[in-house]
Amino acid sequence: MSGPRKLFGTDGIRGTANTDPMTVEVAQRLGQAAGLRFMRGTHRHRVVLGKDTRLSGYMIECALVSGFLAAGIDVTLVGPLPTPAIALLTRSLRADLGVMISASHNPFEDNGIKLFGPDGFKLSDDVEAEIEALMASDMSSRLAKPDMIGRASRLTDAAGRYVESAKASFPRGRRLDGLRIVLDCANGAAYRVAPTALWELGAEVIRIGCTPDGLNINHQCGSTSPRALSTAVLEHRADLGIALDGDADRLLLCDERGQLIDGDQILALIARSWAASGRLEGGGVVATVMSNMGLERLLVGDGLKLERTAVGDRYVVERMRELGMNVGGEQSGHMVLSDFATTGDGLIGALQVLAVLVERGRPASEALRMFTPFPQLLRNERFVGPSPLLNPAVQEARRWAEDELGTTGRLLLRESGTEPVVRVMAEAEDEALVARVVAGVCDAIRRVSVAA
Repeated sequence: MSGPRKLFGTDGIRGTANTDPMTVEVAQRLGQAAGLRFMRGTHRHRVVLGKDTRLSGYMIECALVSGFLAAGIDVTLVGPLPTPAIALLTRSLRADLGVMISASHNPFEDNGIKLFGPDGFKLSDDVEAEIEALMASDMSSRLAKPDMIGRASRLTDAAGRYVESAKASFPRGRRLDGLRIVLDCANGAAYRVAPTALWELGAEVIRIGCTPDGLNINHQCGSTSPRALSTAVLEHRADLGIALDGDADRLLLCDERGQLIDGDQILALIARSWAASGRLEGGGVVATVMSNMGLERLLVGDGLKLERTAVGDRYVVERMRELGMNVGGEQSGHMVLSDFATTGDGLIGALQVLAVLVERGRPASEALRMFTPFPQLLRNERFVGPSPLLNPAVQEARRWAEDELGTTGRLLLRESGTEPVVRVMAEAEDEALVARVVAGVCDAIRRVSVAA
């Protein structure tokens, strides 16, 4: 096992474009190291390389290509496509590696690099650590000889392959005729494929966030800024609103009344629907520590279990594979449906919801209100100096909060992996109690930070 990861976070490498670690130099060395790590035989090796619509994607793409070619890896370029499309194409093209250039829901000035293995799944922490170790080493003697340098080519039908795959997840024989759908693609990776898939299934599609210019990805649109979606749904009297994020691996919905529907409600709907039809495997679903207790109570009442993981869809996928479950997701909107995809897929998640709406013939405001959420409050408390989580004063505040919540609520403290912030979340049936304990813990963190 290699040493700890420094470049890789919970979802690949991410940072401000043209600033360490999101530089040309780092991207080129990553291409070389990842290419060398996935050399596995004497065949011509290949990587599938996609991106979202950020201006810096051109720069990072060129740097990665040069690194892979130097390692002797052929590169198949597919242009702007959702992250799940890259996972799909990596498997279907029998590639040795898949790479997505995206910072997901972050603003345009950020970018990131996500890696998929030949099986279409995100790499494990151990493999990422091995790649980092290679990047820190002298790779010059292992690079390709002049006659073995890789070649780059473009796959012209990549978008069509993904559209057909997404449509195949929709029940055979059913259509979306008569449904008016507002679709917000966050000016991101799905701006062409998502409207195409919904239109080909028969829906009337009102597009917003589908005119990327390299600088407007996630800007006042998409799943992280859903006001535009709610407004458009009401304005066009739509049946449903769908908002994706910049790389389209997660979604948020809006009912015909303009009310937002988060990932927990979507997860509950899909779990119940699949359980009723005998498709749900493993006796439950996988979610993260952030999912609402209302979801857990609903599932337990149905005789299903909720398995919780750390935040991050890769951890959801790992637990699903361990337990043989085929439905997982996050409150933030990642929907992992392993019957159809190896990672979160916003479009496929939306299609599963639409299938239920078509089958039941009920409005979204009725069909998608699966449970009443427990009052939940999340605050981000910044700090200076060392992590405050091990400080005795903060630990004492944590014990006090947990005693106050008792068995009817829960407290979650976790340090951000990308900034000096502690995320303090509490939930319980008593909203005033939730507010009080969160304020108390945040005050303790603030006092410790000031003292430092």
